[in-house]
Amino acid sequence: MSSERSASRYTSVAIVLHWTTALLVIAMVPMGWWMVDAINEPESQQTAYQAFQLHKSIGFAILALTLARLAWRLTHPTPALPSGMKWWEVFLARATHVCFYGILVALPLTGWVYVSTGWAAALDRPLSVATSWFGLFTVPHLPGIEGQRDVAFGAIGAHELLVWAGIVLLLLHVGAALKHQFIDRDGVLAQMIPVFERGNKPHGGAVSSSWRAFATAAGLAAVIVVTATGWSRNQPAPLAEAAPAPAVSASAEPASGTQATTVTDAPAPAATTGTAKAWAIDKSASSIAFSGTHTGNAFEGRFEQWDGDIRFDPTDLANSSVTVLIDTASARTGDATQENSLQTDEWFNPANFPQARFEAATFRALGDDRYEAQGTLTIKDKPFPVVLPFRLTIDDTGANMEGALELDRTALDLGMFSDPAAGWVSQTIAVKVTVRATPR
Repeated sequence: MSSERSASRYTSVAIVLHWTTALLVIAMVPMGWWMVDAINEPESQQTAYQAFQLHKSIGFAILALTLARLAWRLTHPTPALPSGMKWWEVFLARATHVCFYGILVALPLTGWVYVSTGWAAALDRPLSVATSWFGLFTVPHLPGIEGQRDVAFGAIGAHELLVWAGIVLLLLHVGAALKHQFIDRDGVLAQMIPVFERGNKPHGGAVSSSWRAFATAAGLAAVIVVTATGWSRNQPAPLAEAAPAPAVSASAEPASGTQATTVTDAPAPAATTGTAKAWAIDKSASSIAFSGTHTGNAFEGRFEQWDGDIRFDPTDLANSSVTVLIDTASARTGDATQENSLQTDEWFNPANFPQARFEAATFRALGDDRYEAQGTLTIKDKPFPVVLPFRLTIDDTGANMEGALELDRTALDLGMFSDPAAGWVSQTIAVKVTVRATPR
């Protein structure tokens, strides 16, 4: 061991990295066991959903900390082992350390593969959820495996077996540390917990570099075997052929007192530019909001970026028109994971379809300041006829409009990969439009 650098104890950086990783790993195990069962219970589904997001964030933190620990260990001296240890004890100690590092890398990686498939193994159906690292930034899914059911089952099988292997290693590791401290009294524990009495005797070089290499290879092989075993033993049963999905339609719900209008997915005539009075939208007093339920709990959101061209005159409805453009990437709910999921292909997919569009050129007066606009809502380049009931008041300072409708997201092809049966997100999404405008 003359070529190996040694120190009296681990550096402060190594100690902090070690105990931070250890605490995170210990917290992850009971969290993982609980959330897998709780996600299927309606009363705990929302909490379990949040736990899943925290679990993923901590997993990526563990991966980063482990890589940092490896880099630090390779560039800084480590304490020598006690001279009284037998060769096989040294071999096991080194192999255990290598296994620990391998598991701490393989665990988050298999978890990353699993979430990237967008398939929930426990439910055996698609469920793609974006990963937001503690709400700070999006962690992209690994490419090329979305929707691959076999990969999902293999990854979660390997993930679970690695957890059990890690628990066994942890118990052995703690047992060995206590043996060194209270039976051998060689001060090994003090290398990582400096407050303990020291008195360790360096190893002195009885173990050759070939044994160290063999221990390293054995440790890596053990991690590979555990991962491969978990992957292969958890292959799924054949998926039953799904029944054809029923035809769906979108519906618009009037604000109050009028009948809901059912619309099909046939495109409506495009709006024409009206010649009625033009209005300028006061964005500070206007909004496009949406709401629904997620895991049984109500949520509210809004679009932060949108604009419109309004030409409307209650006395000249035939020449009135409205065109509104909405930046779909600006959808906000206050939940980073929800917001990131809305950016995926199965939801708004703003990378390919950056704008939704509402156009209306047909209006009908309903009395008492109530109107309805018959128009077309285009999302992901697919037009859907909708009816927007609204109230409008006009005074000397400008106009105030409030409208509301309900949309069937299954008809709009939103979230249909993960949640076609609306088990997570409500099938009906309420939309509320508030506009304050002044004459141009």
